[in-house]
Amino acid sequence: MAYLFTSESVSEGHPDKIADQISDALLDEFLRQDPRSKVACESMVTTGLVFVGGEVKTEGWVDIQQTVRRVLRDIGYTRSEYKFEAESCGVISAIHEQSADIHQGVVRDKEEEQGAGDQGMMFGYATRETDELMPLAIDMSHILLQELAAIRKQAVHMRYLRPDSKSQVTLEYDKNNQPVRIDTIVLSTQHDEFVKPSANTPEARREAETAMQEQIRHDVQKILIPRLIQALPERLGALFGNGYRLLINPTGKFVIGGPHGDTGLTGRKIIVDSYGGKGAHGGGAFSGKDASKVDRSAAYAARHIAKNMVAAGIADEILVQLAYAIGVAEPVGIYVNTYGTAKVPMTDGEIAAKIRDVCPLRPYDIIRKYGLQNPIYQKTSTYGHFGRSHYKEEVEVFYEDDITYEKQVNGEKKIFKEVEYFAWEKLDCVEEFKQAFGI
Repeated sequence: MAYLFTSESVSEGHPDKIADQISDALLDEFLRQDPRSKVACESMVTTGLVFVGGEVKTEGWVDIQQTVRRVLRDIGYTRSEYKFEAESCGVISAIHEQSADIHQGVVRDKEEEQGAGDQGMMFGYATRETDELMPLAIDMSHILLQELAAIRKQAVHMRYLRPDSKSQVTLEYDKNNQPVRIDTIVLSTQHDEFVKPSANTPEARREAETAMQEQIRHDVQKILIPRLIQALPERLGALFGNGYRLLINPTGKFVIGGPHGDTGLTGRKIIVDSYGGKGAHGGGAFSGKDASKVDRSAAYAARHIAKNMVAAGIADEILVQLAYAIGVAEPVGIYVNTYGTAKVPMTDGEIAAKIRDVCPLRPYDIIRKYGLQNPIYQKTSTYGHFGRSHYKEEVEVFYEDDITYEKQVNGEKKIFKEVEYFAWEKLDCVEEFKQAFGI
């Protein structure tokens, strides 16, 4: 029997995502100063104000005002009419030192004995729906908003766009759990009031709103949707062929938005950050947390395991749960669900036991494997932490170790390091899993 499944995404200008980006930008700056920084940083944004709080243990120093304002400029909050603007908003910091009670459970004389920074369960998920082994609905929702942001910043078409937006994609699946068509696309995007009412009457205001809504609908159909289709493999682009509903700014207009329209908080979009409601989520947010917090690092490890297992042919769909106790290095539990798609003659429990044999899962091992003491986090804070392309890049740091190096930049000596982004997306353990499972 056919069924519908829906996922949503939000843009980099959405209030909650602004908060995530600020928290992760501050984390990156602390790690550029001191790679062993322990950070749990939360942000709140509202009309004309950014509030930053949390706990930090570091040998470095970060200019919080400068970092916050840079993030807001890069997003596009540069106009006073937004009632939230990079240069004029207030920035309040209430960051203080990390609890000594937590610190003693995380930092040990031997690094490899480092305990988990908190208790909890973390999930990783992978499915064959897309080339990135991600659920299709969340993948398409992200692409829609990435392309919309690119259009806004290019400022050639749809020049009325403002930074805040949300997308939602509903797919129809057949009885074999395969997506067969797009049922509905919802897009709400903040915009300038580019059509003014002809008079101060309800009828004139509704007429102006309808004109703006229809113009945005036309531009989405003619400019944005073709870019979405072009970004998808041909087999997925074909899902548009059977017709779909397109709902644009369903309330009529969306001029008041961003932090002026809705307060934003770090960690309030954890389903957007992960799998769009497919699989499961343990409840812990990612942004603003250094890798000693297994809410983040173990979720990355679980995704890497699930993705490599699906790529290895162990199953077509896999959910991996890791669970930890605060101050304890080894996970207290590993769970696997293959949803009846396993290709190996093993129960899900036997598959889970094999993971413990193949994958070192202490926080120390996870941090080393994925390079999680590097300033790589702001780029994860928008458009999902999973399904992204891994790559390497040179970044400036303010410390020296065995793998940093000096360069002359405009006659000034600076220190750099090559870091890897989204290392948990690499398919570098496929052969190891094949060998372990006899494939």
